Amino acid sequence: MITWAIIAACTVVWLIEVLLGFISPLLQGLLIYQGMESPMTMVSRPWTAITSMFLHAPNTIMHILFNMIALYSVGPVLERMMGHWRFLGLYVISGLGGALGLMVWGVCAPDGKGWQMAAYGASGAIFGLFAALLVVYRRIGADIRSMMIWMAINFALPFVVGGVAWQAHVGGFLIGGLLTWLLTSGLPVWRHKSLTWRMQVYGWSVTMLVVIAIVLCNIANPYA
Repeated sequence: MITWAIIAACTVVWLIEVLLGFISPLLQGLLIYQGMESPMTMVSRPWTAITSMFLHAPNTIMHILFNMIALYSVGPVLERMMGHWRFLGLYVISGLGGALGLMVWGVCAPDGKGWQMAAYGASGAIFGLFAALLVVYRRIGADIRSMMIWMAINFALPFVVGGVAWQAHVGGFLIGGLLTWLLTSGLPVWRHKSLTWRMQVYGWSVTMLVVIAIVLCNIANPYA
């Protein structure tokens, strides 16, 4: 249910972007600008950490097509394992991890160029789902070799194609993997708690850590 809802939302937003390109390129540019995330404006425009997950490049179908195929390949499996709303929580928190990845790059990139980049797309959240499935399969002892190959290809793709925010991929992957590890292993004293309880505790804890890290990174923002 949630997987299809996300796919539908991303597709509708993309179609609106394309339609605006024919009606008014100015409105199309305004929509993308208001929704995309950039390290230099992440704290002053915090909604972009969420809205950017639903935007995709309007001048090509490949961006949204690749992301939605990737989401469909892992989303239903995780949603059945976790439940609808916990899966949505994992997706959103992974997307926030992607935003953190951009902020960390803003701090670490040479000559301050990282602050000037901008990104949009669902791939940061989707990479968090990749990591979640990897953690779960590793936990139950499943064969993960084919998944590792698929993930390696996805991580290498930005360096082959170019113009892809690999920083968001890394951030989403790490945060999604961390949250899933906490849910499946975590503190021994809490392992007997229900999945709903653990998701509430660990989910909000990871979210707060991500938000605090983004704010701390913004201290070095020369455009703040």
